[in-house]
Amino acid sequence: MINCLILDDEQAAINVLTKYIEETPYLKLVDGTTSVSKAIEMLSQQSIDLIFLDIQMPLLNGLQFIDLYGHQVKVILTTAYSEYALEGYDRNVIDYLLKPIPFNRFLKAAEKALNYFNRNNAVLTTQASQPDMDFILVKTEHKGKLRKINFNEIVYVEGLKNYVSIYTTQHERIVTYSGISDLEERLPSHLFARVHRSYIVTIRMITAIDGNEVLLKDAPRIPISGKFKDDLLLKLQKAILQNKSE
Repeated sequence: MINCLILDDEQAAINVLTKYIEETPYLKLVDGTTSVSKAIEMLSQQSIDLIFLDIQMPLLNGLQFIDLYGHQVKVILTTAYSEYALEGYDRNVIDYLLKPIPFNRFLKAAEKALNYFNRNNAVLTTQASQPDMDFILVKTEHKGKLRKINFNEIVYVEGLKNYVSIYTTQHERIVTYSGISDLEERLPSHLFARVHRSYIVTIRMITAIDGNEVLLKDAPRIPISGKFKDDLLLKLQKAILQNKSE
């Protein structure tokens, strides 16, 4: 879960974002407030990963807030004024949402945040006892639909020209329009291995290595490219040692 805070001087805007966050399975709303001082207090007392931050506010605007507290939390800016976009990106915000915010645009920003935490192996504050996310969300071929896939459901991934197919333990093929390298960055390296320019496999699903092919449970043989083989064998050795220690 990504712990979220909303700071906006308009309660109506907070209400909209609250509803959107409640509809997004990997986001958790800690609080929404119109008070800058309360938001500052919450950052010091609560576990906050992500703040949805309005720019035009009295006392302290959103950009000034980032300058003072941006090192503590990742930011998605929300505003009715497009002219602030460049200044926002200069401050390394995750995304910039223009009001009124449609839900599908909100989801894109939320997914960017999720990708950030996955890609940077960032430990979310709500996951001290379980530092790794145990799922990914992917856009499916059904327009606008996000699909949650648990890591333990994935058998292997096949990359094609402009999309990838994810094959699951339920014998399901899930198509998402993404590059295989982009997807690889979102998968934990200790659970998955790139074995070919077109294939990623789940390490625990490997039953054998036969020459330059990987054998998986309930799956076709997967080719191993030479440049990935050493890394694959190293990951297998680590997995075996870890299982023995447990």
